Amino acid sequence: MVPSLSNNGVLLLLSPVDKAESPAMLKLCQPEAHRDRIHRRDAMRLTPEVYLVGGGPTFAFGLSNDPDCHVYLVDGGDELALIDCGMADGDSLDRIMENIRQEGLDPSRLRHLLLTHYHIDHAGGAAAFQERFDLITYAAWDAAEALRAGDEVATSLDVAKRAGFYRADYRFRPCRVDRELREGDRVCVGALELEVYETPGHCDGHLSFLLRGRALTYLFAADAVFHGGRVVLQNIHDCSVTKSAESVAKLAGLEFDALLPGHVAIALRDGRKHVEMAHDTFQHLFVPRSFM
Repeated sequence: MVPSLSNNGVLLLLSPVDKAESPAMLKLCQPEAHRDRIHRRDAMRLTPEVYLVGGGPTFAFGLSNDPDCHVYLVDGGDELALIDCGMADGDSLDRIMENIRQEGLDPSRLRHLLLTHYHIDHAGGAAAFQERFDLITYAAWDAAEALRAGDEVATSLDVAKRAGFYRADYRFRPCRVDRELREGDRVCVGALELEVYETPGHCDGHLSFLLRGRALTYLFAADAVFHGGRVVLQNIHDCSVTKSAESVAKLAGLEFDALLPGHVAIALRDGRKHVEMAHDTFQHLFVPRSFM
């Protein structure tokens, strides 16, 4: 699976996953699966201030193990931040650290870990990262309790394991949350600042971050909305079509260049149009297509 930057600034998967390779079929929490499908390192640096340093091969670019989400790094100058961290299963954490080093960055500058939500492919590795680095960890005010407790029911890990997304013996390790975030809060990373937006719908306690950088303005949308105006709505207790529509409407009102979602394609230019596509679908009383 190899990424390619298209003429309109979209980082694409050239070999999309076959429908037979669904998460349930793959038993995604098997770190050795697809280890031969690693993409070129030169796709990791998105801009001088934002890097893609992790993500599994099934719904990302094979920089770390399945089922890791996209793991982004923000370079604020004298300190670095991770936005989400994946599961840290197998050697995934070590692979992410090596990716950072290969880009000429020093992992000892990592100071912040921003968790967009408590699903395991985004936050399951938080405890392992905290053990390795002295990270200030941020999460939504209404996600913090579940993260601190490692609550597998609140995070829907229990039903995800029954559905075959994760190994039955996988356990969510409780992690520290140092700062609980709410709408309008700001997180400083060196010379850069990320603005917090509450965007529930995919699940409760979901956040998106807006970064007005030196090169571009970026929306880290996580699983609120994806390239092509798609969403991911699941049969879990805290997923809501109505909340998703409200969150997408909120994000469609922002000005930004790059749409950096939690999975699949990334838009470095004209990212707002993808959010507007999802908003338009909701406005016509339909539900946008799922990327899965």
